[in-house]
Order: sequence, then structure tokens, then C-alpha cells
Amino acid sequence: MNSEIDSRLLQYFSGESTVGERLELIRRIENDGLLKAEFIRLQNLNAVSQLSARPTDRSEGEIHFKAFTNQLKWNKQRRLFVNIVKYAAIALVLMASTVWVTLYLSGAATEPIMNTLHTPAGQRAQITLQDGTEVWLNAQSTLRYPSRFSKRNREVEITGEAFFDVAQEKKRPFIVSTQHINMKVLGTRFNVYSYPGVDYIQTSLIEGSVKVYQAGDEKSGIILKPDEQVIIRGNNMTISDVSNPEHLLWRNGVYAFNNERLIVIIEKLQLYYDVEIIVEDPEIFNVRYTGKFRQRDGIDEILRILQKIQSFKIKRDRDNNIITLTK
Repeated sequence: MNSEIDSRLLQYFSGESTVGERLELIRRIENDGLLKAEFIRLQNLNAVSQLSARPTDRSEGEIHFKAFTNQLKWNKQRRLFVNIVKYAAIALVLMASTVWVTLYLSGAATEPIMNTLHTPAGQRAQITLQDGTEVWLNAQSTLRYPSRFSKRNREVEITGEAFFDVAQEKKRPFIVSTQHINMKVLGTRFNVYSYPGVDYIQTSLIEGSVKVYQAGDEKSGIILKPDEQVIIRGNNMTISDVSNPEHLLWRNGVYAFNNERLIVIIEKLQLYYDVEIIVEDPEIFNVRYTGKFRQRDGIDEILRILQKIQSFKIKRDRDNNIITLTK
């Protein structure tokens, strides 16, 4: 156990850590078997069940807490905890939260912690969930997921664009919710495009199978086959072959477009880079374009490249984060 973890545990037991730091430590404990075992061992040594918050039992609590610190002295890496003996009263106050964490780590807590991962403009992220499922998030996207999945299913929520490589579990389906649409799988690889303000949701299946349905109406859902995609507009679902497999290169930091109108490309860039793009004459952007851009190039460089295809002027209002495109 390194000194950083020693310090975090010390702050936790002394009551100096914030709520956010406590939750972060709990999540780290749950994903680290050795750390979890050590934490529980220290909890047991702390003799929580023998401590009492009543003033008349304070002396008894101090006796047990002293025994706890003596145990810590046997391990040189735990010398930082010797000073905790000065905070016996604090340990008494922390009894309730300590019991809760112990129950949580043992699986007795009824409600898991909901986590949120958001990727800012011009960035992307990758995370491995508790069941081994890998998720990639495109720019301006948000994933909500529990710290641990229930025994019945594995549910997450996505806003924006994400690619899922779902760990296969026959007894626990993996359900992705976005706006009014659910996607249910056991183990597969697929992409979801669902930005707020865009008038459609698109799911592209690469491997396995996925059932797509309106929330609350699973019976009327459709099942995609590999290399198929569905575009949902309102209550209408249209199935077709995946038109541009290279679009998924966004996971590697590449935006690829295949025979798409410039106006559509600009609308997507607006989402990816969190900037308002005003097009004064949309007709000049009806030409089609096939090509690739690196995400790290940024919106200004990408627009300069597009200028070579279709001549237009760029006016940038950095104070209000607005780009205006004119003839």
C-alpha cells in the first residue's frame, strides 16, 4: 500500500476528507481487492460495534480505539495512524458513516452510487465499467452509470455519442437508455449517436445483436444484425446497412465523413466543439465532401480545410463563442 493511500485512509478515519473524497475512495476500494480487504481489516480493528456515541461511554470507546492504533503500529506503513489516538472523540462521531461504508462494501447497501462521466468539447474518453464493459465517449457526451450493477440487469444512460463493447453475461442484460429509446443486449459492440437538439437517434451495430425499442414498449422493438443501423425519428425506425464504418474512427480521434453535405458536417462540428456556427447562406454548403479530420486539429483548422473545397468567409466572435460563415 503506497503513501498516497495511507494518507487517504488517514483523512477518512480522522474525518478530514470531503464528501467527494470519501466517495472517490469508496469507488477505488470497490475496484481494488487488496485495498478493500485492507479497509475492512482496519474497520474491524477499529471495533466499531463497541464504540458508543454516548458521553458516558467515551472512556470505553477510547480503550478500544487505543487497541486499534496499537494494531496499526505492527505495520510500519501504518505509522501515520498513530496520531489518530488523539481523535478518539472524532471516531465516535464517525461511527454511523463507518457502519454504512462497511455495509456498502459487503453488498448490503440497497442503492448503488450513480456516477457521471462527461467529456468536454474537442475531447474523448474511455472507461471500463464494473462488469468489464468498455465505453468510449465522444466530445460533448455524458455517461451515467452505477458504481455496481444490480443482480437483474446492467443499466446506463447516455447523452451524446458512445461506443459500447459490452461484456457478455447471459443472465444480466445490458440496457442503454437515451432520450426515449432503450437498447438491450447481452454482449455486443455498437455505437449510439444521440445528441440533444438533433432530430434523430442512430444506433449502429458492429458485432452481436441489439434490440432497439421505445421506452416502455419492448415488444414492438426491432433487432439489429451486424453491420446494420437504425435511425429513429420520433416513433419511426428506419433500418439500413451501416453507411460509413469509418465514422467509428472517432474513438481514435479521427472524424471521418463519407459523401456528406457540408452543411451536415458543420452541424456535427458544432456539437463536437461546443460552438455556435451560423450559416448565412446554407445553399452554398450543399456540396458533398468525403474526408477525415483529426480531433485535435480543432474547429478553426477544420474550417480552413473546408474552405479549400467550398469558398466561404469565416468570422469568429470569441467572446460569445460564435462562428459565422458567409460567401
